[in-house]
Amino acid sequence: MTGLTLNSSSVVVSITKNYTAASSDFYPSATFDYCGVEFAYSHNGLEDDEVLLMFWLPAPSAFRNRYLSTGGGSMSINSGNGTLPAGVMNGAVAAATDGGFGSFGANEDDVFLLANGTINYEALYMFGYKAHHEMSVIGKAFTRNFFQMSASAKLYAYYLACSEGGREGWSQIQRYDDWDGAVVGAPAFRYGFQQVQHLWSDMVEKEMDYYPPPCELQKIMNMTLAACDGLDGRVDGVVSRTDLCGLEYNLTSTIGEPYYCASASSSSFTRRQVGGTTYPAQNGTVTAQGVAVAQQIIDGLKDSQGRQVYLSYQIGASFEDAETAYDDTTDTWEVSADQIGTEFVSRFLFLEDTSDLADFANVTNDIVKDWMYEGWTRYLDSLHTTWPDLTPFHANGGKIIHYHGEADNSVPTASSVHYYESVRSVMYQYLSYNESIEALNDWYRLFIVPGAAHCSTNDLMPNGPFPRTNLATLIDWVENGVEPVTLNATVMSGDYEGEQWQLCAWPLRPIWSQNGTVMDCEYDQASINTWLWDFDAFPITVW
Repeated sequence: MTGLTLNSSSVVVSITKNYTAASSDFYPSATFDYCGVEFAYSHNGLEDDEVLLMFWLPAPSAFRNRYLSTGGGSMSINSGNGTLPAGVMNGAVAAATDGGFGSFGANEDDVFLLANGTINYEALYMFGYKAHHEMSVIGKAFTRNFFQMSASAKLYAYYLACSEGGREGWSQIQRYDDWDGAVVGAPAFRYGFQQVQHLWSDMVEKEMDYYPPPCELQKIMNMTLAACDGLDGRVDGVVSRTDLCGLEYNLTSTIGEPYYCASASSSSFTRRQVGGTTYPAQNGTVTAQGVAVAQQIIDGLKDSQGRQVYLSYQIGASFEDAETAYDDTTDTWEVSADQIGTEFVSRFLFLEDTSDLADFANVTNDIVKDWMYEGWTRYLDSLHTTWPDLTPFHANGGKIIHYHGEADNSVPTASSVHYYESVRSVMYQYLSYNESIEALNDWYRLFIVPGAAHCSTNDLMPNGPFPRTNLATLIDWVENGVEPVTLNATVMSGDYEGEQWQLCAWPLRPIWSQNGTVMDCEYDQASINTWLWDFDAFPITVW
């Protein structure tokens, strides 16, 4: 690849026999042999520049002319070896990159600033899209050379990742034709909006001057799940139709209901409270203020003129961003600004080397809107990642499986629907709605996973399914033309463990009949409309 130099002295090789990969949300368990290879490359002309690549190669007898790129999560550009087994067990060379950040364990926010006020643009663009493109080009050439593939032999190239890794996948699909297919889950794209959105729940509490105990919001959520469980025609502990729940269920019905939570350490409630805090026992009844907080969070951010700025989580998702902190000196609950949001504002907007936000008390909805707009404009060419014209990827025959948990409490599920609809309306603007859906589904399908949380199963709805064989399904689509009209999913815990589900492709939604024994995919316009958001706070289109 022009402009890159491989460091031959950096090569490290190891062989592992009978490696057992435990079952995960992204692949079933398997035992296999693999060869691990790591080496480094540099960009010509850059000082102190080194990018590390890691490859897991299947045994020659198990190689099936396939290559797989894997991505990261949160602020990491890789998941270590967490998703590499998915490649090897499917006959692919699986790869990961450190993005040039110094090690596979280093994060992008570790290297984003050279100093206060000075962005490390090489690190920004490597994280944004460059590193994955370089890994794909090098990885495919390395695979062909290692297995001595002829020039005429077809090497199938794939991608698999979720969350930030989902955004990384879209960064390549929108720019290149490096892959034959990609599995992208719950992508954290529309980056400035997504990261700042984590502060919205805190804003609601601050503006209403009501800071609900975690147990109160938990009670509202649990009652919502119980009330909406059967709206899909089956009572199984899984809310498969949050759209119907939003249309038919009123959160005010929870007012006055008693709640109780025993005292516990902060880690028992959420990732957001750190430092060994212990919560007291929480005992009370759901208040009108608590319900108002929950409803306004679900309704999404609006500016001071009442215009919609951004979307929010589906009803039934846990209120993790709204988690309050307990002050044992005053015996009160108080706002606890979400660290994902505060770090983005402090580090990526204010360009200060901190994850804390000094003055959250004076922040308004309009300020939050301005932060989203600033993140949008500043990182439009690197991190925003919602370009809707996928013509180069599509023209090369690429296929996409895009999935998102319906109860995602980190990246709102409707964010994925909004992007899918952006692609449809841009690429097929001259077709009718049904014609455009048919045309897009020929190569790009979106699946909403009932009950699933962020890139994982959901302890609150353990009977829900999760599609852990997505890569195998994608391979079958690309190499054998088997279209995933529905997506295979498995219940991995709970009373229904082992049950197989078929997930509906958007815009169809699941509905059960015959006493909950037969699932169909239905077209319901009223339900579809609940997923569609118009961001009229901005004068231009938000893709």
